[in-house]
Amino acid sequence: MPTHKSMTNHRHFLIHKPYGYLSQFIYELKRTKKLLGELYDFPPGTMAIGRLDEDSEGLLILTTDGMMSELVRSKKVEKEYYAQVDGIFTQEAVDQLQNGVLIGFKGTKYKTKKCQAKLIDAPNLPLRIQKIRDERHGPTSWVSITLTEGKFRQVRKMTSAVGFPTLRLVRVRIGNFHLDNLQSGEVMEIESVFGV
Repeated sequence: MPTHKSMTNHRHFLIHKPYGYLSQFIYELKRTKKLLGELYDFPPGTMAIGRLDEDSEGLLILTTDGMMSELVRSKKVEKEYYAQVDGIFTQEAVDQLQNGVLIGFKGTKYKTKKCQAKLIDAPNLPLRIQKIRDERHGPTSWVSITLTEGKFRQVRKMTSAVGFPTLRLVRVRIGNFHLDNLQSGEVMEIESVFGV
């Protein structure tokens, strides 16, 4: 896919990070971990902007321009997640999420900022490599959560705080970039990140 390159020749990519991959290119400990560089021939110096946990999936922006990281991680850029949770999520739990909940962060309690949350039907997502669990273990439901902050494992901690542990977590949007039909493991080069 041909792209326009800026004067600095930086390159930018969207990737649908699969379950079981780390959001990085180098891992100093056990080499059994799967890294993003195994999915595509990225140029030298490519880095992930923000992270998704090893057991989370979805949209990730990669770039060779380190200056982009602060912009994308800023509070101006929304990140939307679809969370499949254990049990039937209630409107009361949605209201609690929207108003902020207490989660553990760096050994202390932190109240999350107000956010957008809503119940959604099961989204049309690719099946995950590792099965979530069997229906015999009870019902599950889906909720959309849109944040402008990103603490460590925040969405998982938030759904647990209102009584619904997350079973599957997929980031579907960063600002105006959407996961859309990008398949798990697929990479798409883009011209710019938020017009920069």
